[in-house]
Amino acid sequence: MSDSIFTRIIKREIPASIEYEDDEIIAFRDITPQAPVHILVVPKRPIPTLNDTSPDDAALLGRLLLTARDIAVAKGIAESGFRLVTNCNADAGQTVFHLHVHLLGGLKMGHNFA
Repeated sequence: MSDSIFTRIIKREIPASIEYEDDEIIAFRDITPQAPVHILVVPKRPIPTLNDTSPDDAALLGRLLLTARDIAVAKGIAESGFRLVTNCNADAGQTVFHLHVHLLGGLKMGHNFA
């Protein structure tokens, strides 16, 4: 199986506008933003979907959310509001099978979800 585009970004094989990085997580701007702030928060360890996590991943999953929150604060959108989205599998809209969280903000969002 070939590396996902996110793994290739982590390996620096593909350029990205990186907003945050530590030993376990990388965050970068989405190349097709759906909001003024649209950042992908990604674990460096390749996990295909949320279904592929276990209780052992609880700390990493928590860190993904806390990192997204910290980026929202740094981008000045925490107080006005932001949305976090994680798609799981194709029917939910997942197109890159490397777990990630979309951080969206910088505009007033409607209730455009089921």
